[in-house]
Amino acid sequence: MGGHRLASLLDAVAAGRFPDPDGTVAVWPPLSVRDCGVFAFTAHSVICTDADPAWVRGQLPARDLGAPMLPPFLAALAARTGRRVNAIDLSCVAGPLDGPPPVRLTRLPAGDAHPRVARALRYRDDVMAWQAPGGVVLLGRGVAGRWEAAVEVDPGHRDGGLGRELARAARHLVPGGTPVWAQISPGNAASVRAFLAAGFRPAGAEALLVPAG
Repeated sequence: MGGHRLASLLDAVAAGRFPDPDGTVAVWPPLSVRDCGVFAFTAHSVICTDADPAWVRGQLPARDLGAPMLPPFLAALAARTGRRVNAIDLSCVAGPLDGPPPVRLTRLPAGDAHPRVARALRYRDDVMAWQAPGGVVLLGRGVAGRWEAAVEVDPGHRDGGLGRELARAARHLVPGGTPVWAQISPGNAASVRAFLAAGFRPAGAEALLVPAG
């Protein structure tokens, strides 16, 4: 199934083994509704969708390596499948770290009303959240069951390194000694800098297609 292949691919990428930059566009059926989307690496893309693969390939101009991530194709795929494009994100990954996090954290109860927690619950399973003075860090299972991190820093606590510490904390908190991923809007330069400073490595780009509404 496509979800199993996607999980294996992401595990390989997390370990530093990227797909061959051969210009390939793979079309796989998703194992889960959370796997639907386009996953782009260097000269290699994977499209997870229940749309007809022949139709998908017919929408992509030949020899255009960037076509799977361009708005015309994403809009057509969303319309075809009755979904919407959530965002085009930079995907980053980092390995786990031993020991306590670099910032004092308090575990938030399940279903806490924090807006970042509420958003995470729409897109991830097994969501866990911790609060620090001025910010919050979350972990949850998202695409292909991988662990994904997100952080939020309150306006009055920005530009002091808290985002970096929260992003690094995710590497200490991830269960089972597994890699942790982050999806970041490229325009959110502060978040990109924070995750890179916390040791996350750019892996590719993602555009997830989520249920409309």
